[in-house]
Parts: sequence; C-alpha cells; structure tokens
Amino acid sequence: MRFVARIAHLLWGADREYYRAFRRIFGVTPDNVELYKLALVHRSASVKVEGGGSINNERLEYLGDAVLESIVSDYLFIEYPDKSEGFLTQTRSKIVSRQSLNSLARKLGLDEMVIYNSTGNFAHKHLFGDCLEAMIGALYLDKGYNVVNRIVINDLLSRHIDLEDLTHSESDHKSRLIEWCQKSKRTISFSTEADGEQKGSQPAFLSRVLIDDMRIGVGRGSTKKEAEQRAAENAWVLLGDEMGDFILDRYDHLKDESCER
Repeated sequence: MRFVARIAHLLWGADREYYRAFRRIFGVTPDNVELYKLALVHRSASVKVEGGGSINNERLEYLGDAVLESIVSDYLFIEYPDKSEGFLTQTRSKIVSRQSLNSLARKLGLDEMVIYNSTGNFAHKHLFGDCLEAMIGALYLDKGYNVVNRIVINDLLSRHIDLEDLTHSESDHKSRLIEWCQKSKRTISFSTEADGEQKGSQPAFLSRVLIDDMRIGVGRGSTKKEAEQRAAENAWVLLGDEMGDFILDRYDHLKDESCER
C-alpha cells in the first residue's frame, strides 16, 4: 500500500513536481516529502512562527553535515586502506568543502529549487551547498542511514567526484586566493620568515596570510613557496566555512562604523 501511495503522489498529488524532482536527483521517492521541501528553505527566507521561532533548513543542514562526513570518512577508510590519517583527512576536507558541495548542488539542479532571499549577503555564496547538506539530512530522516549511504557513494561520489583527480591534483591555492581577494576587493599579503620553532638542520619557513590585515591562515614548509601554499590552503578552508563569512562580515561592519565616525 505504501508503494501504491507513493506512485499516486508521484503521478497525481499536489506535490508531484517535488516528488519527480527528488526522484530524478536522488533516485528515490520520498515517504515524507515535507522534509525535503523544508530542506529547500534557506535561513534568509525563514518563516516566522508563534513563539519567535523560525522555519528553515538549518537543523537539517546540521544533521546532513554530520551524516555526510561520517559516510565520506567510512568510504575513504575502506577505499584507501594504506593511506595515512593526514591523507584521509585532507581528501575528506576536499570532498565536503563548501566550494565542492556548492558545485555539486549546481550539477544536481538544486540551485534552481532552493528558496532564498537574495540580499547580496556575503554568506549566501554557499547556500546551494548548504541546501545539499540539508537534503542529505532529510534523506537520513526519511529513508535511514543505509539508503543515504548508498545514494552518497553510488550516485553522488561515483558520478560527480573524480577521486583520482582529487587526490593527485596540485592546486595553486595562493593564486586562487589572490584572485578571489582581487574580485572581492580585499587586500592580501603574505608574511613569510624562518620558522623559529623548527628543530634540526633542515631549513623551514612559517607563512601567514593576511586578508584586510587579519591573519586568516598559517602554514609551514621547507621552502617559502611551500609554506605560502599551505598557508593559502588553510585560509581557503576557513573561508569555505561559515565562520570565515562571519569574520569578514564583522570586519566590514566595524570598518563601516569607523568610517561613519
């Protein structure tokens, strides 16, 4: 009977467009379509309810983030039995980064479905990736861990993430970071010097990335170039997180207040 009900909703129900879209994206028909619809509501388009609360996808995003990290961690642990903890952590970070999830959400077509208030807020740049995490949270609640695990591995990772390219490609994080700062009209500088904490005869350097005179990333390396690349990569990790958005938004707010005075 449940199967018949799902078919009826898919063909004739009021939410048939949602059912069809979610089935196209994830390959399953929702049991509780309201969870998936809620996953589409970004906090900028929150609906206020009695008592001062808000209805949006933040709680589902929180849950989906944890579920996704667990699935990817387990997958990489099995896929790379001889790799170190550092390799596994770095690879997982690349897969679940805000930039990666945002790109994946666009490939899946979630960018055309998410509901948000376009105010030009800096923090909105990752809203499609946030929506994807919320969708994974909805899948987990609706279908259970085993189903969402299969979908993430077989449909999302296998079809849209090239692990071979991801684990072997060398990204020029410094150039990417400089380009981003130029587009965002922010100043950037690198402070690189000999690493005083390094022991032994091998040379070592410590580099700090300053964006708008704030230290955003730190990195160490055996050469100045390596140290700056690692510092830029660490800065990218922070900027890909909502805390990075908050820091820069707060800085802009304080700067505007200072100018007004």
